[in-house]
Amino acid sequence: MSVYTLQTLAEQLNAQLHGDGAVEISAVATLEDAQSGQISFLSNAKYRKFLQQTKASAMLIRAEDLEFCPVAALVVKDPYIAFAKVSQLLDTTPAAAKGIHPTAIVDSSAQVDPTAELGPYVVVSKDAVIAAGVQIGAGSFIGEGASIGAGCKVWPQVTIYHRVRVGERCIIHSGVVLGADGFGFANERGQWLKIPQVGTVVIGNDCEIGANTTIDRGAIGDTLIGNNVILDNQIQIAHNVQIGDHSCIAGCTVVAGSTKIGRYCVIGGAVAINGHIEICDGVQITGMTMITKAITEKGIYSSGMPAATNLEWRKNSVRYRQLDQIYQRLRDVEQELAQLRGATDD
Repeated sequence: MSVYTLQTLAEQLNAQLHGDGAVEISAVATLEDAQSGQISFLSNAKYRKFLQQTKASAMLIRAEDLEFCPVAALVVKDPYIAFAKVSQLLDTTPAAAKGIHPTAIVDSSAQVDPTAELGPYVVVSKDAVIAAGVQIGAGSFIGEGASIGAGCKVWPQVTIYHRVRVGERCIIHSGVVLGADGFGFANERGQWLKIPQVGTVVIGNDCEIGANTTIDRGAIGDTLIGNNVILDNQIQIAHNVQIGDHSCIAGCTVVAGSTKIGRYCVIGGAVAINGHIEICDGVQITGMTMITKAITEKGIYSSGMPAATNLEWRKNSVRYRQLDQIYQRLRDVEQELAQLRGATDD
């Protein structure tokens, strides 16, 4: 377990220290649950009411909240960002693997750096390359000619198909499948003919891919995931999709084939994005939205319907089915009004 003094944390965060710098911090916690030896944060003024009762040893706060803080404090510009950085310093997550387990199977042609670690029953196939400091958890499969960059952590039961390339410092969670065949078929008189998917998947640096997410290999070209892209659990990325640097996608979203998503996009959960379209940089899409055409202007886009009482929903459903009738009646009324105005003018 790592322990840092407040003085050390202040130096790491470039923060202003208020209180005893010798106080030791070993963990992070929420404002309401924090105990001695822990540090919490206040980034939203509406939670200020809990500050007086906190049992934390120290707080990460803004300057305007300092007068309300009864314990030692580190004053920072953004307490939530500071909290994330302290959380990394105090992280207690175990390694995905330690050493080379005797049950790991490594092909003689594979290149595995001496500092890499492979858990039980890991398979590293022909011509695969595992760089320095990589951890690969139990039961994971690394396909022929695949490569994993330095400092990556691959959790148990991950499947990385042939020729997939993963950048440096990526985290890949359990159940992820990288490089399975895209959904490519041709129909000949009712008979489906498989189109071999001969591209691959290329993952940039500093990415995180959530549990049970799947990223299909390209049909001819490659499926491309940029640097510092974060993908939540249970996301489907189809063949030849491109996702720009620093974009974020929440759980259960589906991105159809050959779609291009720009840089710094934020996409909510359970979104469905049509294939062969382009979404420009800086777009935000709220949960449950269906995107059927290109988005060329930065902004926030929504189409999901929020929940209502069942009675209200049933009434609105009936009215929705009547929209065409209402439209026809309104058009008839407008035509009659136009005729009456013409007669009056005459």
